Amino acid sequence: MRSLPDQYLTPEDLVILLRLPSVETVYQWRRKGTGPRGFRVGRHLCFDPQDVRAWVDSLRERAA
Repeated sequence: MRSLPDQYLTPEDLVILLRLPSVETVYQWRRKGTGPRGFRVGRHLCFDPQDVRAWVDSLRERAA
């Protein structure tokens, strides 16, 4: 994964960074509670880059 920006990420940003098939994947993870921790700002879903990094690292640890 590329280095993460300092700003909060959108679901669309996650699609690009993680090379996901669609934004719907991010929303499915959220419904199932399996994706990175996110939060809402009004109607908008946001992700802290540090939370995304921690989530990716936890996936890598489980795979090892």
